[in-house]
Amino acid sequence: MATLKLEIVTPEAKIYSEDVDMVTLPGVEGEMGIYPMHIPLMTEIASGEVCARKAGQDHYLAVGSGFVEITGERVAILTDMAIKADDIDEAKAEEARKRAEARLAEKLGDDEHATVQAALLHSMAQLKVKRRNRV
Repeated sequence: MATLKLEIVTPEAKIYSEDVDMVTLPGVEGEMGIYPMHIPLMTEIASGEVCARKAGQDHYLAVGSGFVEITGERVAILTDMAIKADDIDEAKAEEARKRAEARLAEKLGDDEHATVQAALLHSMAQLKVKRRNRV
């Protein structure tokens, strides 16, 4: 069966590099599913979750905004944040969400508002991924 090479890179490090069967990612226009032999595409991604399906198992990562380049053999994501589900500290993410929501209630300049909004989206993506498998 054909596979895709999924690579997720942040400014700090390469977070993920594996051969996978399918990738689901948060496009700015909605969720996108990518299989091997996908038509070449370059687009923007939104903060959210990436799902990498490998050998019948789904692996989740929280990602921030960024860009993705898709070819028939490769999915390369460049993002400002990427964290594997097992590495997410739920308590810290929840605290970050609360802090960001409180800051957004204040009167902020445009630049500061955008920064705080991005922090809120990052924490919400982490919480979504971490809480995904709860009963």
